[in-house]
Amino acid sequence: MTTLTPVLSRNWDRPDSYTLDAYRENGGYEALRKALTMEPDAIVEMVKASGLRGRGGAGFPTGMKWGFLPKDNPKPRYLVVNADESEPGTCKDIPLMMANPHALIEGVIISAYAINSHQAFIYVRGEVLHVIRRLRHAVAEAYEAGLLGKDILGSGFDLDVVVHAGAGAYICGEETALLDSLEGYRGQPRLKPPFPAVAGLYASPTVVNNVESIATVPSIVANGAEWFKSMGTEKSAGFGFFSLSGHVKRPGQYEAPLGVTLRELLEMAGGIRDGHRLKFWTPGGSSTPIFTEEHIDIPLDFESVGGAGSMLGTRALQIFDETTSVVRVVRGWIEFYAHESCGKCTPCREGSYWMVQVLRRIEAGKGTQEDIDTLLDICDNLLGRSFCALGDGATSSVTSAIKYFREEFIAGTHTPAWELFPYQRTTRWANESVEEDA
Repeated sequence: MTTLTPVLSRNWDRPDSYTLDAYRENGGYEALRKALTMEPDAIVEMVKASGLRGRGGAGFPTGMKWGFLPKDNPKPRYLVVNADESEPGTCKDIPLMMANPHALIEGVIISAYAINSHQAFIYVRGEVLHVIRRLRHAVAEAYEAGLLGKDILGSGFDLDVVVHAGAGAYICGEETALLDSLEGYRGQPRLKPPFPAVAGLYASPTVVNNVESIATVPSIVANGAEWFKSMGTEKSAGFGFFSLSGHVKRPGQYEAPLGVTLRELLEMAGGIRDGHRLKFWTPGGSSTPIFTEEHIDIPLDFESVGGAGSMLGTRALQIFDETTSVVRVVRGWIEFYAHESCGKCTPCREGSYWMVQVLRRIEAGKGTQEDIDTLLDICDNLLGRSFCALGDGATSSVTSAIKYFREEFIAGTHTPAWELFPYQRTTRWANESVEEDA
């Protein structure tokens, strides 16, 4: 049985865990003192050696990303923290910033020092005003304590940090759209190359990392690369948050080594709600192909999940029991993607819209056999043909749901989902306006 590894969540039960005093009582900012005595390149090599992979979904090696910055570019370097968490089911960075903001700030300072950056930005989703306020308060505490600003801890290193509030666009979670938004433009993805490491914020070398990735850096500096590699698997090292939501008795954040299984996490979470069984679940949020009960023992690491046909993503495990209509859930997810599409590229803008119309028709029991083929055809024309991963993610749940639950889609040719699954209340529009919408 895998055990939990509380590192970032170790002091979350303290009512004052978000304060500088509480963070320092548990060794906070000691890793920073150590880092400032090291050569920046040595920190980059330590992070590379640790095997830390991006915790924002893509899983790209963090140290390798830092190493991509060109050494001969005279422009200033920037560090940008992606805190625009907003995908359905993904809910780890916001509680981390609320309960332990100084872990992120210490990680920002160490990471900026390692890449020789003197300006860092934390881009936070605009709706979470309570998080923005807490982060700004923590940044102010750090400035007052001499941990930010000029000559940090007498090292001669200068760093300014800005907490920037976004405007509530899911697309700004894509790194290049985030950079456009930071520059004051409409958040839309850029064509790559050039990549942000070469021409990112203000056309300067930029590193963009997820909140959890940066917040993990201090523990690696403090304890060493081998300590981090002692957890997880050979190619997916370390620990991470597994966010369980849905039909479980104790939903929440479970900080465990990569490679833990859903079966083990469900035991920690008290299991599926009484009297029910697992039907399907997402290993990495709504943009990853769904899994079923047969996948309950797959190790939750990048390689194993990928080998089984999905993606680890943000480790957002949404759990659904047998009372749930898969068509209804997928329709809700695709409505989200259609609403959040920035509209820059035609396949995503039009494809997600038309998938919503077809899914509504099937959910209402007014679909046809051809509708299932139409959904798959739209997915074929959308996958790999959009500027960013939003389009790809919008196809994942549809194709995987049809793969594992085709019979429910076929049932939608004659029976509404709310009759097949009467435990779920339906919205009024689903019954009354489907013919007009379709």
